Amino acid sequence: MDYALPGIVVTVALFSMMLSSRANSNHTFFNGLSANGNPPGLWMLTLSQVTTWIFARSLMNAAILGYYYGIWGTLAYAAYYLSFLTGGMIIDSLRFKQGYDSIQAFLQVRFGAWGAGCYNVVVGLRLLSEVFANLLVIGILFGVTGSQSYALSVIGLALVTLFYSMIGGLHASLRTDLLQMLLFIGILLVLMLSALVSGHLTLDALTFKPFEIDQPGPVLMAVALLQIWSYPMHDPVMMDRGFLSDRETTRRSFLHAAWISMLCIILFGSLGVMAGANALAGDTMNQVLSRVLGEIPMLLFGAALVISAMSTLDSTLSSASRLAVVNMRVIEPTVRNGRITMALFMLLGLLLVFAGNKDLFSAVAVSGTASMYLAPVVFFSLWGGRENIPLWSYLATFVLAITGAALYFTESANHTQWLGDMHKYTKLLYISISVLGIGCLLFWVGDLLTNRRRSPVASTVQP
Repeated sequence: MDYALPGIVVTVALFSMMLSSRANSNHTFFNGLSANGNPPGLWMLTLSQVTTWIFARSLMNAAILGYYYGIWGTLAYAAYYLSFLTGGMIIDSLRFKQGYDSIQAFLQVRFGAWGAGCYNVVVGLRLLSEVFANLLVIGILFGVTGSQSYALSVIGLALVTLFYSMIGGLHASLRTDLLQMLLFIGILLVLMLSALVSGHLTLDALTFKPFEIDQPGPVLMAVALLQIWSYPMHDPVMMDRGFLSDRETTRRSFLHAAWISMLCIILFGSLGVMAGANALAGDTMNQVLSRVLGEIPMLLFGAALVISAMSTLDSTLSSASRLAVVNMRVIEPTVRNGRITMALFMLLGLLLVFAGNKDLFSAVAVSGTASMYLAPVVFFSLWGGRENIPLWSYLATFVLAITGAALYFTESANHTQWLGDMHKYTKLLYISISVLGIGCLLFWVGDLLTNRRRSPVASTVQP
């Protein structure tokens, strides 16, 4: 059994490389078109959306939240996947109603170079954190931090994923996402069947934690419902897939991705809930699952995490190359430069993993707060049609959100106690409410002042 999980990884990697046909054009590498110039169909696009958002870190979070906070913790994490619904609305308005071909183009028109620049910083850091977080989960699966098995597993998976990603770019990512998602669904079904057969996955186990509105699970759910309005816009992997197919295919893919991903997260997270209900004093989640499910299901548990990590890494690398080469135009938009960008992002992710990761791993969780500067952009500029929001409103909201994210990081990592000794999710709720409320106020005031300055001039014009 010691070699079973590496064997599964090698097998999935080989099949992924076989599916990765070489990209010879920018349209295939950056836009995901087939060699014949066809965009992805509905189910390829849908399952790619799902598997790139159900990454290893997400699965672990859903299970761990279930372990500590019951089904309410898992449901709170699943609530973030409502982002597919708001993300679909954002894409429909931005691309199909207003005619923009990227988020950066929209922000450039509304807020100039600063608008696109601030956004590029946030999404660049998010992409880098996704590479880092998924590699870190893989290392933890295979060994203790700093051990030889830990290092070899991280480097090995990074090289394999980088290799087939560089071959085919976004088109290869879409094809391998389809394979990896089907494998994940199969493994998840076997895991759920094993849990049911064990007799431990019962209604009593799922409800071992009562619903109490001031407890971490319900509080985090409230946070998710505040952040889903901006979260998808700062996720370039999701947004990229909104610019690949026609309007109807795109709209339906986002709708299907929402319910499929939420179902997968809830099912996987329920394993953590089951473990929490059967835990003894001093047990970890993995120890309980091993005792309850047995060796083979735990092998599949690890395989699910590895497959989800691979699917996220190749998609993240594709989005990183598209961000730097196509949207930011840091270098000439060629396939060669796209491959170089992928390699650089993977190298940076590896450096973060081996540089020491306690605080860095915690920092991954703050991206949702940082993204909240985009909520007023969505409400006022995109959906509200307000074209005169001043730059200072945008920049002030950006600084506010980054400050809120930094505050949450220092509070959750116990570097500061400025917000008292309340639970970190309660702190996050207060920070999120403040960032969203003050950000919207800044946009409203900016719009009001701009219109007032213009109205006297307009009134002097006689018919």
